[in-house]
Amino acid sequence: MTAPDQGSALRTTPLHAVHEQAGAALVDFAGWEMPLRYSGERAEHTAVRETAGLFDLSHMGEIHITGPQAADMLDYALVGHLSKVTPGRARYTMITAADGGVLDDLIVYRLADDEYLVVANAANAETVLAALSERAAGFEALVEDRSPDYALIAVQGPAAADILAPLTDADLSTIKYFAGYSHQVAGHPALLARTGYTGEDGFEIFLTPGDGAPAVWDALLRAGEPHGLLPAGLSARDTLRLEAGMPLYGNELDARTTPFEANLGRVVKLDKPGDFVGRDALQSVADSGPRRRLVGLVARGRRPLRKDNTVLLDGEPVGVVTSGAPSPTLGKPVAMAYIDSAADPSSGEAAVDVRGRAEAVDVVDLPLYRRGR
Repeated sequence: MTAPDQGSALRTTPLHAVHEQAGAALVDFAGWEMPLRYSGERAEHTAVRETAGLFDLSHMGEIHITGPQAADMLDYALVGHLSKVTPGRARYTMITAADGGVLDDLIVYRLADDEYLVVANAANAETVLAALSERAAGFEALVEDRSPDYALIAVQGPAAADILAPLTDADLSTIKYFAGYSHQVAGHPALLARTGYTGEDGFEIFLTPGDGAPAVWDALLRAGEPHGLLPAGLSARDTLRLEAGMPLYGNELDARTTPFEANLGRVVKLDKPGDFVGRDALQSVADSGPRRRLVGLVARGRRPLRKDNTVLLDGEPVGVVTSGAPSPTLGKPVAMAYIDSAADPSSGEAAVDVRGRAEAVDVVDLPLYRRGR
């Protein structure tokens, strides 16, 4: 993330003027001018953990797949078994190259028997669109980039349902995790989904057309004020997902990494019928085991752990940090890291090389934070 170049032509969301008026610090994120923070990342992070936070996610990519063979096409194109998803439900999945490397992680919503919504990360939306379009050849399925039609707002945190309830015709108690249905939110039509990227309960509101986003944002802010809701930027979103052990493409996931290395082999449905892109390579990794694995790190000292720091076991390199930051919730520096599968942290002293100094860490299972624990 970088400060925007005044001469660059960054893309903006329908909420850009709202962020400017709120005094948000704006940065270049994947070619979009997005809010990094408003009141401060620690306050925003804590609001999501304790009450609620409001996020603009309108930079994400939205791709519609329609047609009588939409389900079959997605079963071939993605590692998941999307034809088994019932209308109104969603599935976390991935799209890989033929060698099993991850091109992006996705959430796919089944809107109807013959219609799906694929939500891609902003930086990878064009890659995903191109891959899906290519893989649709031979199927009665239409791939359409609908990203310009959408705005996406997320309200996340333990008070999210109480804040949203007065603004929607939906009975939120009936919307299960990873489900999404068409409803009204603050008088605007939306796909209302119980999904998120923070480790908390919450909702994502897909608005089409997106020009209603400022009114919905304002309604949520006003409804959330008595609860302590705060608008939250990319910085808080990053520390929230880090604590929750959720991968970020470009850090924990990339084209050189398979889902099995990221502890996400569960999303690869090798038992589904028919072929899919990457099946042979992923079957091979499943049979032999991944060469490295993703773990959590909790520092014993106070020095922050950062991306690309080397992980040591008894002084010898065994891995690399992929994401790291001070944890507002745990009160300690934390990180995610890949370590060699053969490395046994319980057999020696684990540390991270931070600018030439070995900082002692505890190697733990992910997630680092779990709601209600």
